[in-house]
Amino acid sequence: MRRTRRIPHLSPALVLSLVLCLALALSACDGTRNDAGTPGKGKSDDRRPATVQGIPTDAGTHKQKMGVGTVGHREFLLHVPSKVAGGKWRGGRPAAPPPLVIALHGGLATMGQMRSLTGFDGLSDEQGFLVAYPDGFMTTWNAGDCCGAAKVAGTDDVGFLTKLIDKLTGAGLADPDRVYVTGFSNGAGMAYRLACEKPGKVAAIGVVEGALVTRCDPGRPVSAMIFHGTADRNVPFNGGGRRDFNDGSPFPPVSQAVEFWRRLAHLPEPTRRVKALGGDTDCNATGKGAGGAEVTFCKIEGGTHRWPSGAGALLWDFFSAHPRTR
Repeated sequence: MRRTRRIPHLSPALVLSLVLCLALALSACDGTRNDAGTPGKGKSDDRRPATVQGIPTDAGTHKQKMGVGTVGHREFLLHVPSKVAGGKWRGGRPAAPPPLVIALHGGLATMGQMRSLTGFDGLSDEQGFLVAYPDGFMTTWNAGDCCGAAKVAGTDDVGFLTKLIDKLTGAGLADPDRVYVTGFSNGAGMAYRLACEKPGKVAAIGVVEGALVTRCDPGRPVSAMIFHGTADRNVPFNGGGRRDFNDGSPFPPVSQAVEFWRRLAHLPEPTRRVKALGGDTDCNATGKGAGGAEVTFCKIEGGTHRWPSGAGALLWDFFSAHPRTR
């Protein structure tokens, strides 16, 4: 006759203890980061996740794709400095979200060329700010009345750049009050347009050899630093030239843009001399107005249509002194 093994009786208290132990074990297994980069409870709260909402957090430059609600996608390079990657993290985000600089390439150029041109990667590593280098549509930006394929196609570059800003600030990777946009040539015109249409997203802009060729009624001041060479033949210092391949309208003089941003903030003439690039560059500032906005104009005597050496460092000094005021 086979003997039946008796199963020992488990008291309710013992069953409850076993359930609690199992729950704790499973919780410990889930203490690492989830796919969104948000850590679970415990010591992992202070560790950097590999990604945050799909955005890499390792130090270095990462190529990213982003949907914009249309066919295809848009691309950008994101440079994360070691000071951010190796800094303090809390709850799966930087404990102190860093500033963000968005650098827009000129017409018939690329995000990679803008990265090489500006030297912002090195400044980012030194100062601890993020840099995003977006790619335009077919190497151009729709800056209003300029330029090229992006203008002809009616590309919503304001929407693209706004979504990029929201993606990085919404993920907690950048400070929404310290978002700065700079650009060269066609990219400079795009920086103007973004400030004109989305002033609440941008604390300050940096314009290099560009023109304001779009309707502009921002409703609030935006700080601006403007560089322009007197010998620029592409975007003439005193106005003129041709805006686009299919538009013979002249560019407005650079003084028109300086005056526009100055008057918007109720600022005086920019006569206070500030640090410049060298003997051929004269930079004058208005000083800060009641709302903290300021306009600085750098006239480059004999300067042509190019990104001036050292402009990146001056732009960062200006940006860092002008967070957005609410």
